[in-house]
This record gives sequence, structure tokens and C-alpha cells, in this order.
Amino acid sequence: MCFEIMDEDFRFRYHHPLPNFYKVSNPANPKTQIDNSVLKDLEKLAAENNCAGISYSKLSDDFRKEWNIDFDNVIIFKYLMSPEILEMDQSKLKCKLIDDEFQEIGRKMYGFADFLRKNEFSAELLNPLDDKISLRAIAMQSNDAVITRSNMCLFKEGLNIGFFMIHTSIENLPFKQENDMCWVGEFCKTCGKCIRKCPENAFDENELVLRKVCTAHREGCSQCMLVCPFYKKGYIKIKQKYDKRVAKKRG
Repeated sequence: MCFEIMDEDFRFRYHHPLPNFYKVSNPANPKTQIDNSVLKDLEKLAAENNCAGISYSKLSDDFRKEWNIDFDNVIIFKYLMSPEILEMDQSKLKCKLIDDEFQEIGRKMYGFADFLRKNEFSAELLNPLDDKISLRAIAMQSNDAVITRSNMCLFKEGLNIGFFMIHTSIENLPFKQENDMCWVGEFCKTCGKCIRKCPENAFDENELVLRKVCTAHREGCSQCMLVCPFYKKGYIKIKQKYDKRVAKKRG
């Protein structure tokens, strides 16, 4: 089953509420426990609609208080941003193509929410352009991602990952208890390609990204991603290389 929303007026926009394209209403008394077979059907549905994978975040009480939110179970739908677009020279056209891809994937999220609602779970899409909450912070709560030196969210599926999120009533999702990607921070300290190759010199003296200088959102620059070993070689190969280096140092 593939989901398509044909309405030309459909768009996610900054400072606008989410468009309502749900076809199924939330249940009055939503279930909280999902059968493994239904979860597998959801994962299969995501794969059929070009998702690269799914992660699950269980938001802590402290996190919910910090961000002033009243939900705690989040499903993260990940998709691979097109390398053909990312590797284009920065331009207004590139920005438009990136946004078109983002909008197309976003349309499918309503189908995933409707699937959950049909199975008697509550499901609400989080606004991906809401400045009031950080979706990257929620991604970190999944223990399935890390933030790289270039301030990008890295999942094992790739560095060129975009994502959308649905919060739900389901309490028994397969949440990860520990993050096995924390080594990435140490690797980044030995690399620094994103800093050296940045065409805008958009890193400060502490090697933090200066958002006002970075042109990624304004002009579609993706140079720091393109030179990153995690983009060029993939997570698994870099992890193997890192493990060998650590083992050699230990003698």
C-alpha cells in the first residue's frame, strides 16, 4: 500500500499549523499495547513507502518538562535524502528540490498515522517545522542517533537522513535503553574534514557551527555532509576502522 495526497495546497510551512489530511479519527479510548505482528506491518508499510528505517523514542519526564509537552512515545520515520540532489552545487533550485522531496515524504506520514488509528492507537504527526520543540532532541532520546561535529543528526542508516515523527499512545514500542553510537564524538575529534572544507568558514573558535554564517538552509550548501566519512563510506565501515584503531592503541 502506497500513500499519496494529491491536494496541491498541501505543504508544511514555518509558523503555520499542520495541515489536516488525516482520513481516520483518533480513537476515543486508544490502546496502549501493540502486537508484534501489527508493528511488523507498520515497518513493512514504511519500507514500501521509501522509509529507510524506524526508530522509537521514549521521552523522559525531565525532557517533557523541559520542552513543555504532554506525550512520551514517539515513532521516528527515516528517509534517505537523495544523493543526486545533495551533490548539486548550492542554489535556489537545489533548495527547492530538497523541500519538494521533504514535502513528498511528509505527505505519506498521514497514511502511517491513519494505519495506527485504524488499529485503535492514537497517532499525531509532530510538526517538522515547529520551532517550539527540537525534533533532533527527540531523535537523541531514541538512543539510536548522535549529533556529529558538523551539527548533523547521524543514524546508522546514513548521514543523509531526513525524518518525521508521530507521537502515539503505544507504550510497549521497542525502545533502546543505551546508545551504542557515542564513540562517534571521539571519531569526529580526530577527523575535522567538515571544518577544514567548509566554504563559508562557518565554525567558531570552539569548532561549533555558526548558524548565521552557514548557508545550508538558505542556499542548500551540503559540503560538510559530502566530505564526511560517514556519508562517503557509511557507518559500518567507519565503525570497523575505528575499532581497529582502538584495538591497535591498546596493543
